[in-house]
Amino acid sequence: TWSPVGAAFNARPHRKLDLFQKNVGLFGVPELSCPAGFQVATETALKNTERLVEKACSSSPGVQTVQCFDQLSDELCKVADLADFIKVAHPDPAFREAAEKTCIEIGTVVELNTNVELCKSLKNLLDNPDIVAQLDPDTRRVADLFMFDFEISGIHLDRKEAVALHVKLLDLNNEFLVGSHMPNRIARSAIPEHLHLNFATEGSFIQIGGLHADSPSDLTAKDFKMMRGMKKKLSPRHSELMPWDHPYLSGVLRAEYNIEPSLYSPYLSLGSCMEGLNNLFSQLYGVSLMSEQPRAGEVWSEDVRKLAVVHETEGLLGYIYCDFFHRQDKPHQDCHFTIRGGRQCQETGQYQLPVVVLMLSLPHPTKGAPTLLTPGMMENLFHEMGHAMHSMLGRTRYQHVTTRCATDFAEVPSILMEYFATDYRVISQFARHYETGQPLPESMVARLCESKKVCGAADTQLQIFYAVLDQIYHREPQNRSTTEILKDMQQKFYGLPYAPNTAWQLRFSHLIGYGAKYYSYLMSRAVASMVWKQCFIEDPLNEMGERYRREMLAHGGAKEPMLMVEMLQRRPTIGDFVDALVSELNPNFETFIMDSES
Repeated sequence: TWSPVGAAFNARPHRKLDLFQKNVGLFGVPELSCPAGFQVATETALKNTERLVEKACSSSPGVQTVQCFDQLSDELCKVADLADFIKVAHPDPAFREAAEKTCIEIGTVVELNTNVELCKSLKNLLDNPDIVAQLDPDTRRVADLFMFDFEISGIHLDRKEAVALHVKLLDLNNEFLVGSHMPNRIARSAIPEHLHLNFATEGSFIQIGGLHADSPSDLTAKDFKMMRGMKKKLSPRHSELMPWDHPYLSGVLRAEYNIEPSLYSPYLSLGSCMEGLNNLFSQLYGVSLMSEQPRAGEVWSEDVRKLAVVHETEGLLGYIYCDFFHRQDKPHQDCHFTIRGGRQCQETGQYQLPVVVLMLSLPHPTKGAPTLLTPGMMENLFHEMGHAMHSMLGRTRYQHVTTRCATDFAEVPSILMEYFATDYRVISQFARHYETGQPLPESMVARLCESKKVCGAADTQLQIFYAVLDQIYHREPQNRSTTEILKDMQQKFYGLPYAPNTAWQLRFSHLIGYGAKYYSYLMSRAVASMVWKQCFIEDPLNEMGERYRREMLAHGGAKEPMLMVEMLQRRPTIGDFVDALVSELNPNFETFIMDSES
Protein backbone atom coordinates (compact mmCIF):
# COMPACT_ATOMS: atom_id res chain seq x y z
CA THR A 1 0.00 0.00 0.00
CA TRP A 2 1.51 3.27 -1.13
CA SER A 3 0.86 6.76 0.14
CA PRO A 4 -0.55 9.23 -2.46
CA VAL A 5 2.92 10.56 -3.26
CA GLY A 6 4.34 7.04 -3.55
CA ALA A 7 1.49 5.90 -5.78
CA ALA A 8 1.93 8.96 -8.01
CA PHE A 9 5.46 7.86 -8.91
CA ASN A 10 5.04 4.08 -8.98
CA ALA A 11 2.52 3.99 -11.80
CA ARG A 12 1.94 5.69 -15.12
CA PRO A 13 -0.30 8.75 -14.82
CA HIS A 14 -3.94 8.36 -15.86
CA ARG A 15 -5.24 11.71 -17.02
CA LYS A 16 -8.79 12.23 -18.18
CA LEU A 17 -9.15 13.77 -21.63
CA ASP A 18 -11.33 16.87 -21.34
CA LEU A 19 -11.78 18.56 -24.69
CA PHE A 20 -13.35 21.60 -23.01
CA GLN A 21 -10.57 22.15 -20.46
CA LYS A 22 -8.74 25.43 -21.05
CA ASN A 23 -5.03 25.29 -21.88
CA VAL A 24 -3.41 27.24 -19.03
CA GLY A 25 0.04 27.37 -20.66
CA LEU A 26 3.37 25.96 -19.50
CA PHE A 27 3.77 26.36 -15.71
CA GLY A 28 0.40 28.13 -15.71
CA VAL A 29 1.70 31.06 -17.79
CA PRO A 30 -1.24 31.81 -20.14
CA GLU A 31 0.90 33.15 -23.00
CA LEU A 32 2.79 29.86 -23.24
CA SER A 33 -0.08 27.74 -24.49
CA CYS A 34 1.67 27.73 -27.89
CA PRO A 35 5.21 28.40 -29.19
CA ALA A 36 4.28 31.88 -30.43
CA GLY A 37 3.53 32.82 -26.85
CA PHE A 38 7.25 33.05 -26.10
CA GLN A 39 7.51 36.11 -28.33
CA VAL A 40 4.58 37.71 -26.50
CA ALA A 41 6.18 36.96 -23.10
CA THR A 42 9.52 38.32 -24.33
CA GLU A 43 8.03 41.58 -25.60
CA THR A 44 6.13 42.07 -22.34
CA ALA A 45 9.27 41.44 -20.28
CA LEU A 46 11.33 43.87 -22.37
CA LYS A 47 8.65 46.54 -22.15
CA ASN A 48 8.45 46.19 -18.37
CA THR A 49 12.26 46.23 -18.22
CA GLU A 50 12.42 49.59 -19.99
CA ARG A 51 9.92 51.05 -17.51
CA LEU A 52 11.84 49.73 -14.51
CA VAL A 53 15.22 50.92 -15.83
CA GLU A 54 13.78 54.42 -16.22
CA LYS A 55 12.33 54.26 -12.71
CA ALA A 56 15.64 53.08 -11.21
CA CYS A 57 17.63 55.81 -12.94
CA SER A 58 15.25 58.63 -12.00
CA SER A 59 14.33 57.81 -8.39
CA SER A 60 16.19 59.12 -5.35
CA PRO A 61 18.73 56.68 -3.85
CA GLY A 62 17.34 54.50 -1.08
CA VAL A 63 15.89 51.08 -0.36
CA GLN A 64 13.48 51.62 -3.28
CA THR A 65 16.51 51.59 -5.62
CA VAL A 66 17.40 48.03 -4.58
CA GLN A 67 13.74 46.98 -4.76
CA CYS A 68 13.56 48.32 -8.30
CA PHE A 69 16.72 46.44 -9.28
CA ASP A 70 15.25 43.24 -7.85
CA GLN A 71 12.03 43.74 -9.81
CA LEU A 72 14.17 44.14 -12.92
CA SER A 73 15.98 40.90 -12.17
CA ASP A 74 12.72 39.09 -11.48
CA GLU A 75 11.00 40.39 -14.61
CA LEU A 76 13.76 39.05 -16.84
CA CYS A 77 14.47 35.85 -14.95
CA LYS A 78 10.84 34.72 -14.99
CA VAL A 79 11.03 34.58 -18.78
CA ALA A 80 14.70 33.76 -19.35
CA ASP A 81 14.95 30.96 -16.74
CA LEU A 82 11.77 29.32 -17.99
CA ALA A 83 12.98 29.55 -21.59
CA ASP A 84 16.39 28.14 -20.58
CA PHE A 85 14.63 25.02 -19.36
CA ILE A 86 12.11 24.62 -22.18
CA LYS A 87 14.79 24.94 -24.88
CA VAL A 88 16.43 21.72 -23.65
CA ALA A 89 13.49 19.78 -22.21
CA HIS A 90 10.39 20.24 -24.35
CA PRO A 91 9.75 17.34 -26.77
CA ASP A 92 8.22 19.68 -29.39
CA PRO A 93 10.91 21.28 -31.61
CA ALA A 94 8.69 24.32 -32.18
CA PHE A 95 8.60 25.07 -28.44
CA ARG A 96 12.37 24.47 -28.14
CA GLU A 97 13.12 26.83 -31.02
CA ALA A 98 10.82 29.54 -29.66
CA ALA A 99 12.44 29.25 -26.22
CA GLU A 100 15.93 29.41 -27.76
CA LYS A 101 14.96 32.57 -29.61
CA THR A 102 13.74 34.11 -26.36
CA CYS A 103 17.03 33.29 -24.61
CA ILE A 104 19.02 34.93 -27.39
CA GLU A 105 16.80 38.01 -27.59
CA ILE A 106 16.81 38.68 -23.86
CA GLY A 107 20.54 37.94 -23.64
CA THR A 108 21.54 40.27 -26.48
CA VAL A 109 18.95 43.06 -26.36
CA VAL A 110 19.12 43.61 -22.61
CA GLU A 111 22.65 44.47 -21.50
CA LEU A 112 21.72 45.80 -18.08
CA ASN A 113 25.12 45.00 -16.57
CA THR A 114 26.76 47.39 -19.06
CA ASN A 115 24.18 50.19 -18.64
CA VAL A 116 26.23 53.07 -17.26
CA GLU A 117 23.25 55.17 -16.09
CA LEU A 118 21.76 52.18 -14.26
CA CYS A 119 25.09 51.54 -12.56
CA LYS A 120 25.33 55.19 -11.53
CA SER A 121 21.97 55.01 -9.77
CA LEU A 122 23.25 52.12 -7.65
CA LYS A 123 26.63 53.75 -7.10
CA ASN A 124 24.92 56.92 -5.84
CA LEU A 125 23.27 54.76 -3.21
CA LEU A 126 26.37 52.84 -2.13
CA ASP A 127 28.57 55.98 -2.08
CA ASN A 128 26.26 57.71 0.40
CA PRO A 129 27.21 56.49 3.91
CA ASP A 130 24.12 58.04 5.52
CA ILE A 131 21.75 56.14 3.23
CA VAL A 132 23.77 52.91 3.43
CA ALA A 133 23.62 53.06 7.23
CA GLN A 134 19.82 52.95 7.03
CA LEU A 135 19.72 49.80 4.88
CA ASP A 136 18.89 46.49 6.54
CA PRO A 137 21.54 43.74 6.11
CA ASP A 138 19.65 41.89 3.35
CA THR A 139 19.15 45.05 1.28
CA ARG A 140 22.79 46.06 1.68
CA ARG A 141 23.99 42.61 0.60
CA VAL A 142 21.73 42.57 -2.46
CA ALA A 143 22.93 46.06 -3.43
CA ASP A 144 26.56 44.90 -3.15
CA LEU A 145 25.82 41.83 -5.27
CA PHE A 146 24.23 43.92 -8.02
CA MET A 147 27.28 46.19 -8.03
CA PHE A 148 29.54 43.15 -8.22
CA ASP A 149 27.60 42.03 -11.31
CA PHE A 150 28.29 45.40 -12.92
CA GLU A 151 31.99 45.20 -12.13
CA ILE A 152 32.58 41.68 -13.45
CA SER A 153 30.77 42.72 -16.63
CA GLY A 154 33.40 45.42 -17.21
CA ILE A 155 31.30 48.50 -16.41
CA HIS A 156 34.54 50.40 -15.69
CA LEU A 157 35.86 49.71 -19.18
CA ASP A 158 35.15 51.51 -22.44
CA ARG A 159 31.73 50.19 -23.53
CA LYS A 160 32.89 49.08 -26.97
CA GLU A 161 35.95 47.40 -25.48
CA ALA A 162 33.87 45.66 -22.79
CA VAL A 163 31.36 44.31 -25.32
CA ALA A 164 34.16 43.11 -27.61
CA LEU A 165 35.90 41.32 -24.73
CA HIS A 166 32.61 39.76 -23.64
CA VAL A 167 31.89 38.45 -27.14
CA LYS A 168 35.44 37.12 -27.47
CA LEU A 169 35.16 35.39 -24.09
CA LEU A 170 31.90 33.71 -25.07
CA ASP A 171 33.45 32.50 -28.34
CA LEU A 172 36.54 31.15 -26.57
CA ASN A 173 34.42 29.44 -23.92
CA ASN A 174 32.34 27.74 -26.57
CA GLU A 175 35.40 26.73 -28.59
CA PHE A 176 37.04 25.22 -25.49
CA LEU A 177 33.92 23.31 -24.44
CA VAL A 178 33.43 21.86 -27.91
CA GLY A 179 37.08 20.90 -28.12
CA SER A 180 37.11 19.35 -24.65
CA HIS A 181 34.61 16.73 -25.81
CA MET A 182 36.03 16.11 -29.29
CA PRO A 183 37.91 12.80 -29.63
CA ASN A 184 41.43 12.66 -30.98
CA ARG A 185 42.01 10.98 -34.36
CA ILE A 186 44.86 8.48 -34.09
CA ALA A 187 46.14 6.36 -36.98
CA ARG A 188 44.99 2.74 -36.58
CA SER A 189 48.54 1.59 -37.21
CA ALA A 190 49.73 3.42 -34.06
CA ILE A 191 47.45 1.38 -31.78
CA PRO A 192 47.88 -2.36 -31.06
CA GLU A 193 45.28 -4.25 -33.08
CA HIS A 194 43.74 -6.06 -30.11
CA LEU A 195 42.75 -2.65 -28.65
CA HIS A 196 40.92 -1.39 -31.74
CA LEU A 197 37.59 -2.85 -30.67
CA ASN A 198 37.57 -0.59 -27.59
CA PHE A 199 37.34 2.59 -29.67
CA ALA A 200 35.19 4.06 -32.42
CA THR A 201 36.77 3.90 -35.88
CA GLU A 202 36.79 6.42 -38.71
CA GLY A 203 38.34 5.02 -41.85
CA SER A 204 42.05 4.52 -41.18
CA PHE A 205 41.78 6.36 -37.87
CA ILE A 206 40.65 5.52 -34.35
CA GLN A 207 38.81 8.03 -32.20
CA ILE A 208 40.14 8.29 -28.64
CA GLY A 209 38.30 10.39 -26.09
CA GLY A 210 41.43 11.31 -24.18
CA LEU A 211 42.87 10.77 -20.72
CA HIS A 212 40.42 11.22 -17.88
CA ALA A 213 42.24 10.69 -14.59
CA ASP A 214 39.75 10.07 -11.90
CA SER A 215 44.29 11.43 -6.77
CA PRO A 216 51.01 12.41 -0.83
CA SER A 217 49.39 11.47 2.27
CA ASP A 218 49.35 8.16 4.13
CA LEU A 219 45.69 7.65 3.26
CA THR A 220 46.28 8.25 -0.45
CA ALA A 221 49.33 6.01 -0.41
CA LYS A 222 47.18 3.23 1.04
CA ASP A 223 44.68 3.60 -1.81
CA PHE A 224 47.41 3.56 -4.44
CA LYS A 225 48.99 0.50 -2.80
CA MET A 226 45.67 -1.36 -3.17
CA MET A 227 45.45 -0.28 -6.80
CA ARG A 228 49.02 -1.38 -7.54
CA GLY A 229 48.30 -4.76 -6.00
CA MET A 230 45.22 -5.17 -8.15
CA LYS A 231 47.02 -4.05 -11.31
CA LYS A 232 49.90 -6.44 -10.66
CA LYS A 233 47.37 -9.22 -10.24
CA LEU A 234 45.57 -8.34 -13.49
CA SER A 235 48.60 -7.33 -15.56
CA PRO A 236 51.88 -8.68 -14.09
CA ARG A 237 54.07 -7.33 -16.90
CA HIS A 238 52.72 -3.75 -16.69
CA SER A 239 52.28 -3.11 -12.99
CA GLU A 240 53.31 0.58 -12.85
CA LEU A 241 50.29 2.65 -11.78
CA MET A 242 49.33 5.43 -14.19
CA PRO A 243 46.63 8.15 -13.99
CA TRP A 244 44.28 6.35 -16.37
CA ASP A 245 44.27 3.27 -14.11
CA HIS A 246 42.43 5.00 -11.28
CA PRO A 247 38.81 4.84 -12.58
CA TYR A 248 39.02 1.20 -13.66
CA LEU A 249 40.94 -0.21 -10.70
CA SER A 250 38.92 1.64 -8.06
CA GLY A 251 35.82 0.16 -9.70
CA VAL A 252 37.33 -3.33 -9.55
CA LEU A 253 38.14 -2.86 -5.86
CA ARG A 254 34.62 -1.64 -5.07
CA ALA A 255 33.17 -4.64 -6.90
CA GLU A 256 34.73 -6.90 -4.26
CA TYR A 257 32.02 -5.66 -1.88
CA ASN A 258 29.44 -7.36 -4.12
CA ILE A 259 27.47 -4.15 -4.63
CA GLU A 260 25.38 -5.51 -7.49
CA PRO A 261 22.72 -2.85 -8.26
CA SER A 262 20.13 -5.48 -9.19
CA LEU A 263 20.24 -6.80 -5.60
CA TYR A 264 19.27 -3.37 -4.24
CA SER A 265 16.86 -2.10 -6.88
CA PRO A 266 13.78 -4.16 -5.85
CA TYR A 267 13.89 -2.37 -2.48
CA LEU A 268 14.24 1.07 -4.06
CA SER A 269 11.17 1.68 -6.18
CA LEU A 270 10.81 5.33 -7.16
CA GLY A 271 7.55 5.56 -5.24
CA SER A 272 9.07 4.23 -2.03
CA CYS A 273 12.00 6.65 -2.33
CA MET A 274 9.59 9.56 -2.78
CA GLU A 275 7.69 8.33 0.28
CA GLY A 276 11.00 8.30 2.13
CA LEU A 277 11.73 11.88 1.13
CA ASN A 278 8.23 12.93 2.11
CA ASN A 279 8.60 11.34 5.56
CA LEU A 280 12.08 12.80 6.01
CA PHE A 281 10.97 16.35 5.17
CA SER A 282 7.93 15.97 7.39
CA GLN A 283 10.07 15.02 10.38
CA LEU A 284 12.83 17.55 9.71
CA TYR A 285 10.88 20.61 8.57
CA GLY A 286 7.16 19.91 9.08
CA VAL A 287 6.77 19.87 5.27
CA SER A 288 4.75 17.48 3.07
CA LEU A 289 4.98 16.70 -0.65
CA MET A 290 1.44 16.70 -2.08
CA SER A 291 0.84 15.21 -5.53
CA GLU A 292 -1.32 17.46 -7.73
CA GLN A 293 -2.94 16.84 -11.09
CA PRO A 294 -1.45 19.25 -13.65
CA ARG A 295 -3.93 21.31 -15.63
CA ALA A 296 -4.19 21.14 -19.42
CA GLY A 297 -1.07 22.56 -21.06
CA GLU A 298 0.74 23.08 -17.76
CA VAL A 299 3.43 20.43 -18.33
CA TRP A 300 5.53 19.62 -21.38
CA SER A 301 5.22 15.82 -21.14
CA GLU A 302 2.47 13.60 -19.76
CA ASP A 303 4.88 11.74 -17.47
CA VAL A 304 5.82 14.92 -15.53
CA ARG A 305 4.54 14.89 -11.93
CA LYS A 306 3.65 18.05 -10.02
CA LEU A 307 4.27 18.35 -6.28
CA ALA A 308 2.95 21.06 -3.99
CA VAL A 309 5.25 21.64 -1.01
CA VAL A 310 3.06 22.38 2.00
CA HIS A 311 4.14 23.34 5.53
CA GLU A 312 2.03 22.17 8.45
CA THR A 313 1.41 25.71 9.73
CA GLU A 314 2.69 28.08 7.01
CA GLY A 315 0.74 26.53 4.15
CA LEU A 316 1.86 26.31 0.51
CA LEU A 317 5.59 27.02 0.05
CA GLY A 318 6.02 26.37 -3.68
CA TYR A 319 5.91 23.80 -6.49
CA ILE A 320 8.31 21.12 -7.73
CA TYR A 321 7.79 19.67 -11.21
CA CYS A 322 9.37 16.23 -11.42
CA ASP A 323 10.59 15.41 -14.93
CA PHE A 324 12.09 12.07 -13.96
CA PHE A 325 11.69 9.72 -16.92
CA HIS A 326 13.73 9.11 -20.03
CA ARG A 327 12.41 10.29 -23.38
CA GLN A 328 13.89 10.89 -26.79
CA ASP A 329 15.92 14.11 -27.17
CA LYS A 330 15.88 14.74 -23.42
CA PRO A 331 19.30 15.52 -21.88
CA HIS A 332 20.79 12.60 -19.93
CA GLN A 333 21.64 14.57 -16.84
CA ASP A 334 20.42 14.99 -13.29
CA CYS A 335 19.86 18.65 -12.54
CA HIS A 336 17.74 21.32 -10.88
CA PHE A 337 16.21 24.26 -12.76
CA THR A 338 14.83 27.39 -11.13
CA ILE A 339 11.76 28.49 -13.07
CA ARG A 340 10.66 31.24 -10.70
CA GLY A 341 12.43 32.52 -7.61
CA GLY A 342 10.69 33.45 -4.40
CA ARG A 343 10.46 37.10 -3.27
CA GLN A 344 8.33 39.48 -1.28
CA CYS A 345 6.32 41.43 -3.84
CA GLN A 346 6.17 45.11 -2.91
CA GLU A 347 3.45 45.60 -5.54
CA THR A 348 0.97 43.11 -4.03
CA GLY A 349 2.21 42.49 -0.50
CA GLN A 350 2.18 38.75 -1.29
CA TYR A 351 5.09 36.31 -1.36
CA GLN A 352 5.91 35.06 -4.86
CA LEU A 353 6.09 31.28 -4.50
CA PRO A 354 9.14 29.52 -5.96
CA VAL A 355 8.78 27.05 -8.83
CA VAL A 356 11.51 24.56 -9.77
CA VAL A 357 12.02 21.52 -11.99
CA LEU A 358 14.00 18.42 -11.09
CA MET A 359 15.24 16.55 -14.14
CA LEU A 360 16.42 12.93 -14.01
CA SER A 361 16.57 10.24 -16.69
CA LEU A 362 14.98 7.15 -15.14
CA PRO A 363 13.37 4.12 -16.82
CA HIS A 364 9.59 4.12 -17.06
CA PRO A 365 7.50 1.81 -14.87
CA THR A 366 6.25 -1.32 -16.64
CA LYS A 367 3.05 -3.34 -16.33
CA GLY A 368 4.79 -5.72 -13.95
CA ALA A 369 7.00 -3.41 -11.91
CA PRO A 370 7.44 0.22 -10.87
CA THR A 371 10.58 2.17 -11.73
CA LEU A 372 13.39 0.59 -9.71
CA LEU A 373 16.44 2.65 -8.74
CA THR A 374 20.04 1.62 -8.25
CA PRO A 375 21.73 2.93 -5.08
CA GLY A 376 23.42 5.56 -7.22
CA MET A 377 20.12 6.70 -8.72
CA MET A 378 18.57 6.91 -5.26
CA GLU A 379 21.46 9.00 -3.96
CA ASN A 380 21.20 11.33 -6.98
CA LEU A 381 17.47 11.73 -6.32
CA PHE A 382 18.17 12.76 -2.72
CA HIS A 383 20.95 15.09 -3.90
CA GLU A 384 18.75 16.92 -6.41
CA MET A 385 15.87 17.08 -3.95
CA GLY A 386 18.28 18.87 -1.59
CA HIS A 387 18.57 21.64 -4.19
CA ALA A 388 14.79 21.74 -4.63
CA MET A 389 14.12 22.05 -0.90
CA HIS A 390 16.70 24.83 -0.64
CA SER A 391 14.51 26.72 -3.13
CA MET A 392 11.27 25.80 -1.37
CA LEU A 393 12.39 26.63 2.18
CA GLY A 394 14.17 29.85 1.31
CA ARG A 395 12.13 32.87 2.35
CA THR A 396 14.15 35.77 1.05
CA ARG A 397 12.90 39.30 0.61
CA TYR A 398 14.66 39.60 -2.75
CA GLN A 399 14.43 37.30 -5.76
CA HIS A 400 18.04 37.99 -6.70
CA VAL A 401 19.26 35.94 -3.73
CA THR A 402 16.49 33.36 -3.40
CA THR A 403 18.97 30.56 -4.23
CA ARG A 404 21.81 32.52 -5.83
CA CYS A 405 24.22 31.84 -3.02
CA ALA A 406 28.01 31.78 -3.09
CA THR A 407 29.41 28.87 -5.10
CA ASP A 408 31.25 27.71 -1.96
CA PHE A 409 27.87 27.06 -0.30
CA ALA A 410 25.65 26.11 -3.26
CA GLU A 411 26.12 22.35 -2.92
CA VAL A 412 25.83 22.13 0.88
CA PRO A 413 22.07 21.36 1.00
CA SER A 414 22.34 18.71 -1.73
CA ILE A 415 25.48 17.01 -0.37
CA LEU A 416 23.95 16.93 3.12
CA MET A 417 21.04 14.95 1.65
CA GLU A 418 23.52 12.26 0.54
CA TYR A 419 24.25 11.55 4.21
CA PHE A 420 20.56 10.93 4.86
CA ALA A 421 20.40 8.71 1.74
CA THR A 422 23.02 6.33 3.15
CA ASP A 423 21.96 6.26 6.82
CA TYR A 424 20.12 3.06 7.70
CA ARG A 425 17.91 4.86 10.24
CA VAL A 426 16.50 6.85 7.32
CA ILE A 427 16.62 4.10 4.68
CA SER A 428 14.79 1.63 6.93
CA GLN A 429 11.75 3.91 6.90
CA PHE A 430 11.09 3.46 3.19
CA ALA A 431 13.32 0.85 1.49
CA ARG A 432 11.20 -2.28 1.13
CA HIS A 433 10.79 -4.90 -1.59
CA TYR A 434 8.16 -3.78 -4.08
CA GLU A 435 6.66 -7.30 -4.23
CA THR A 436 7.12 -8.80 -0.75
CA GLY A 437 7.27 -5.69 1.40
CA GLN A 438 10.41 -6.99 3.11
CA PRO A 439 12.81 -4.26 4.35
CA LEU A 440 16.28 -3.79 2.90
CA PRO A 441 18.68 -5.71 5.19
CA GLU A 442 20.93 -3.50 7.29
CA SER A 443 23.95 -5.60 6.29
CA MET A 444 23.45 -4.61 2.64
CA VAL A 445 23.37 -0.92 3.55
CA ALA A 446 26.54 -1.32 5.64
CA ARG A 447 28.29 -3.02 2.71
CA LEU A 448 27.20 -0.24 0.38
CA CYS A 449 28.57 2.43 2.74
CA GLU A 450 31.89 0.62 3.10
CA SER A 451 32.27 0.31 -0.67
CA LYS A 452 31.85 4.07 -1.06
CA LYS A 453 34.97 4.63 1.05
CA VAL A 454 37.17 2.50 -1.21
CA CYS A 455 39.81 4.74 -2.81
CA GLY A 456 38.12 7.76 -1.23
CA ALA A 457 41.46 9.30 -0.30
CA ALA A 458 42.71 9.00 -3.87
CA ASP A 459 39.49 10.58 -5.15
CA THR A 460 39.80 13.49 -2.71
CA GLN A 461 43.47 14.00 -3.58
CA LEU A 462 42.51 14.23 -7.24
CA GLN A 463 39.86 16.87 -6.48
CA ILE A 464 42.43 18.87 -4.52
CA PHE A 465 44.82 18.64 -7.46
CA TYR A 466 42.10 19.87 -9.83
CA ALA A 467 41.27 22.76 -7.47
CA VAL A 468 44.92 23.83 -7.16
CA LEU A 469 45.43 23.64 -10.93
CA ASP A 470 42.31 25.74 -11.49
CA GLN A 471 43.60 28.40 -9.07
CA ILE A 472 47.03 28.52 -10.70
CA TYR A 473 45.53 28.85 -14.18
CA HIS A 474 43.44 31.82 -13.03
CA ARG A 475 46.26 33.71 -11.31
CA GLU A 476 48.49 36.26 -13.00
CA PRO A 477 50.07 35.13 -16.33
CA GLN A 478 52.63 32.38 -15.79
CA ASN A 479 54.70 32.92 -18.96
CA ARG A 480 54.71 29.19 -19.62
CA SER A 481 52.37 26.72 -21.26
CA THR A 482 49.36 25.25 -19.47
CA THR A 483 50.91 21.81 -19.97
CA GLU A 484 54.09 22.86 -18.16
CA ILE A 485 51.96 24.17 -15.29
CA LEU A 486 50.02 20.89 -15.26
CA LYS A 487 53.20 18.83 -15.08
CA ASP A 488 54.57 20.94 -12.24
CA MET A 489 51.35 20.83 -10.20
CA GLN A 490 50.93 17.10 -10.80
CA GLN A 491 54.36 16.42 -9.36
CA LYS A 492 53.52 18.48 -6.25
CA PHE A 493 49.89 17.55 -5.58
CA TYR A 494 49.07 14.26 -7.29
CA GLY A 495 50.28 10.83 -6.30
CA LEU A 496 50.58 9.44 -9.85
CA PRO A 497 53.12 10.49 -12.49
CA TYR A 498 52.51 12.85 -15.38
CA ALA A 499 52.24 10.98 -18.69
CA PRO A 500 54.65 12.55 -21.22
CA ASN A 501 53.15 14.19 -24.33
CA THR A 502 49.65 14.44 -22.82
CA ALA A 503 47.62 17.57 -22.11
CA TRP A 504 44.43 16.43 -20.40
CA GLN A 505 43.78 19.98 -19.11
CA LEU A 506 42.37 20.56 -22.59
CA ARG A 507 39.52 18.24 -21.56
CA PHE A 508 39.02 19.87 -18.15
CA SER A 509 35.64 21.34 -19.13
CA HIS A 510 34.95 22.62 -15.59
CA LEU A 511 37.40 25.45 -16.32
CA ILE A 512 34.38 26.99 -18.06
CA GLY A 513 31.63 27.88 -15.62
CA TYR A 514 33.65 26.92 -12.55
CA GLY A 515 36.77 28.91 -13.42
CA ALA A 516 38.69 29.77 -10.19
CA LYS A 517 35.82 28.12 -8.27
CA TYR A 518 36.49 24.40 -8.67
CA TYR A 519 37.52 24.21 -5.00
CA SER A 520 33.92 25.03 -4.01
CA TYR A 521 32.75 21.41 -4.28
CA LEU A 522 35.30 20.34 -1.65
CA MET A 523 34.33 23.33 0.48
CA SER A 524 30.64 22.42 0.28
CA ARG A 525 31.41 18.81 1.16
CA ALA A 526 33.40 19.91 4.20
CA VAL A 527 30.56 22.15 5.43
CA ALA A 528 27.97 19.43 4.83
CA SER A 529 30.13 17.00 6.82
CA MET A 530 30.31 19.48 9.72
CA VAL A 531 26.55 20.04 9.70
CA TRP A 532 25.86 16.30 9.60
CA LYS A 533 28.19 15.50 12.48
CA GLN A 534 27.06 18.32 14.70
CA CYS A 535 23.33 18.24 14.00
CA PHE A 536 22.24 14.84 12.68
CA ILE A 537 24.74 12.03 13.17
CA GLU A 538 23.36 11.08 16.59
CA ASP A 539 19.75 11.19 15.39
CA PRO A 540 19.07 12.11 11.74
CA LEU A 541 15.38 12.79 12.46
CA ASN A 542 15.68 15.16 15.43
CA GLU A 543 14.48 18.72 15.97
CA MET A 544 17.75 20.16 14.58
CA GLY A 545 16.09 20.07 11.17
CA GLU A 546 14.04 23.16 12.05
CA ARG A 547 17.16 25.00 13.24
CA TYR A 548 19.02 24.05 10.06
CA ARG A 549 16.09 25.36 8.05
CA ARG A 550 15.87 28.60 10.03
CA GLU A 551 19.58 29.42 10.18
CA MET A 552 20.78 28.14 6.79
CA LEU A 553 18.15 27.23 4.21
CA ALA A 554 15.75 30.10 4.86
CA HIS A 555 18.36 32.73 3.93
CA GLY A 556 19.04 31.49 0.40
CA GLY A 557 21.94 33.67 -0.73
CA ALA A 558 20.92 36.71 1.33
CA LYS A 559 23.43 35.98 4.08
CA GLU A 560 27.18 35.44 3.95
CA PRO A 561 27.86 31.67 3.95
CA MET A 562 30.36 31.93 6.79
CA LEU A 563 27.74 33.61 8.97
CA MET A 564 25.31 30.77 8.26
CA VAL A 565 27.95 28.16 9.05
CA GLU A 566 28.30 29.78 12.47
CA MET A 567 25.18 27.83 13.47
CA LEU A 568 27.84 25.25 14.29
CA GLN A 569 28.64 27.41 17.35
CA ARG A 570 31.85 28.93 16.03
CA ARG A 571 33.49 30.15 12.85
CA PRO A 572 35.39 27.23 11.27
CA THR A 573 39.09 27.56 10.51
CA ILE A 574 40.90 26.21 7.45
CA GLY A 575 42.04 23.34 9.66
CA ASP A 576 38.42 22.55 10.51
CA PHE A 577 37.53 22.28 6.83
CA VAL A 578 40.50 20.00 6.16
CA ASP A 579 39.73 17.83 9.19
CA ALA A 580 36.11 17.47 8.04
CA LEU A 581 37.23 16.07 4.68
CA VAL A 582 39.87 13.75 6.10
CA SER A 583 37.54 12.38 8.77
CA GLU A 584 35.23 11.19 5.98
CA LEU A 585 38.05 9.01 4.66
CA ASN A 586 39.31 7.58 7.95
CA PRO A 587 36.77 6.87 10.73
CA ASN A 588 39.63 6.77 13.26
CA PHE A 589 40.90 10.21 12.25
CA GLU A 590 38.99 12.15 14.90
CA THR A 591 40.16 9.76 17.61
CA PHE A 592 43.71 10.19 16.33
CA ILE A 593 43.38 13.99 16.47
CA MET A 594 42.04 13.92 20.03
CA ASP A 595 44.81 11.56 21.14
CA SER A 596 47.43 13.82 19.53
CA GLU A 597 46.02 16.94 21.22
CA SER A 598 45.97 15.23 24.63
